[in-house]
Amino acid sequence: MKIICVGRNYAAHAKELNNAVEESPVIFLKPETALIRADLPFYYPSFSSDVHFETEIVVRIGKLGKNIKQEFASRYIDAISLGIDFTARDIQSALKAKGLPWELAKSFDGSAPVGDFKDIAGFTDLSNINFKMSLNGVTRQDSNSSLMLFSIEKIISFLSAYITLKKGDYIFTGTPEGVGPVAIGDRLEAFLEGEKVLDLQIK
Repeated sequence: MKIICVGRNYAAHAKELNNAVEESPVIFLKPETALIRADLPFYYPSFSSDVHFETEIVVRIGKLGKNIKQEFASRYIDAISLGIDFTARDIQSALKAKGLPWELAKSFDGSAPVGDFKDIAGFTDLSNINFKMSLNGVTRQDSNSSLMLFSIEKIISFLSAYITLKKGDYIFTGTPEGVGPVAIGDRLEAFLEGEKVLDLQIK
């Protein structure tokens, strides 16, 4: 399986990091070793002192797809959850300043916790999915998929023109505004349509 991520997919988040709003999706990959299954902890990496959370809707691909038309994209999803795109912001900033790729800041072991998946049949409108994340009981991100610059269907169609999507692949669809740092001892809880799907301890 592969983990495909979309960057800068919410205008307010791009603004808070002083990034441009792009005309097409910004794509990067995480290896399978980045994945943390639901309810397992995240261990703060020794190589960074500024790791940030980025809460995202995650869609799971249910069947093989290539050159998928946007109007048929939803047929290739079998489940939806929430995930955290952990980012070593200090490393990312240094890499960006040199014009280098972000992989070391985005793709390290454990950088992609994913919550419990919910069957796609429970979602009638992919452009109206509510989600939020609390840090130590305080809501930090609260958004809706309608605010995406590139819809879930558009992302799938765009990606499949370049990369064959396979059953079991995960797509992180981008984070809204409100990102920030985590520390050892923190607890992150993520809610999809009001239901908790991720409960993550930072160790």
